[in-house]
Amino acid sequence: MVTVISGVDTDAGKSIATGWWAKRLMASGKRVITQKLVQTGNTGLSEDILRHREMMGISLLPEDETRLTMPEIYSYPCSPHLAAKIDQRPLDLDKITAATAELNARYDDVLLECAGGLMVPLTEDLLTIDYLQAQGHPIIFVTGGVLGSISHTLLAFEALKQRHLRLSHIIYNRFPGRKDLIIDNESCDFLRRKAAHLFPEAEWLELPVIQL
Repeated sequence: MVTVISGVDTDAGKSIATGWWAKRLMASGKRVITQKLVQTGNTGLSEDILRHREMMGISLLPEDETRLTMPEIYSYPCSPHLAAKIDQRPLDLDKITAATAELNARYDDVLLECAGGLMVPLTEDLLTIDYLQAQGHPIIFVTGGVLGSISHTLLAFEALKQRHLRLSHIIYNRFPGRKDLIIDNESCDFLRRKAAHLFPEAEWLELPVIQL
């Protein structure tokens, strides 16, 4: 089964949530692997995949060594459409889709972490949400209590509804160390109520404090 991990933006905590979710699935006896849809700002290996493996408590897998879990890596830390221009190498969506299918054939669960939020452009003509809609995988959405996240999250919820995409879980990241608990607590309560109304089938979870 393939599940997508998306979120409000680049710093929502998607990589940590992906590693945490992968470890939970492993604890239940599942054979789990993670994949990065597109990695920017790296060369060689995906830093997000490395973080996943660290959190899962395992070494790099054979699929990492062959870059099946990170089929497209670009050097500049920006949206994929711009990163591809800078590196002068077009994004190969067929390669990404084929990699996901191969991982899905080998493992019980594949967690596919996106780059940034739902509306990040993969190419000049294709947004991340366009690709997700075409693939039809269920989505785990990561949000939190930073100033502005309520608006960003509700806009994402509207987009998911409009595209008829299945939201299976919402993971709320409290970002350990944040001082303004007034905003954090209210954001959590408000978004939880909205999520229950808009996506009653989706499970609400809070990301625990994780020592990295």
